[in-house]
Order: sequence, then C-alpha cells, then structure tokens
Amino acid sequence: MKRLVIQYVVMAAGAFSCGFLVAGGVIALIVGLGIITRLTGITHTAKENRWYESMIFLGAVFGSCLTVYLLPVPLGRAGLLVLGLSAGIYTGGWIMALAEMVHMFPVFSRRIGITTGIGAIIWSLALGKMTGSLLQFYENW
Repeated sequence: MKRLVIQYVVMAAGAFSCGFLVAGGVIALIVGLGIITRLTGITHTAKENRWYESMIFLGAVFGSCLTVYLLPVPLGRAGLLVLGLSAGIYTGGWIMALAEMVHMFPVFSRRIGITTGIGAIIWSLALGKMTGSLLQFYENW
C-alpha cells in the first residue's frame, strides 16, 4: 500500500512538472513574439493590458480543469454556440497574429507575385477555416 502511494505521488509530481514546462513554453512563445503587445496595439486597448493577461491566465486554468477533470458545463445549445464562436474567434485571432508576427503574408505575397487583393485572400482564408470547422462539427468527421 505504501509503495502504491509513493508511486502516485511521484506520478503526480511528474505530471505537475510537465504541465509547468508546457505552460512555460507557451507563455515564452507568446511573450517572445510579442503577440499580446501587438494585439493591444492593433485594438488600441493598451490600457487594458492587465485585463488581457488575467483573462488569458483564467482561460488557461479553466480550460485545463475542463480537460483534466472532464467537468460538465450545462450551457445548452445557445451557450455552446456562444462558446464555440468565441473559441473560434480567439483561436483565429491568435493564428493570424502569429502569422503576422512572423511576416508570413508579405513573404508569401512577394514569392507568388501578388500585389493587390491581400485583404480578400485573408478573408478567404478565414471563411474557409470557418466553413471547414462547421462542416467538421456538423458532419462529425
């Protein structure tokens, strides 16, 4: 019995340490690329920077609790729609901010020779991603 308790304590400590390593890597990526700073600059909400950081932290904690403990969240269809839409916008915003930070669009457009219509291409990418996600969820692919 004592050996089993020690085994569980070692496994819990290892899992906790791995969680800290992954979280540290994600935060290092976000800070290193300056994504939050860029996002607050684009939206002209730099005075709300502390709010952004707090919400990102709380979202990470809440998301971790949901996935680790499989907590049920009885929101109904309307709540699921709002949550899914918010998560999609959030994820899309981070992807676009990351792509912008690594200068993907100017490099890509220069390589294939596009001089106009970058806005239409970005909208097409976003609508294609949204359509694909909706089809995936609707058809259970």
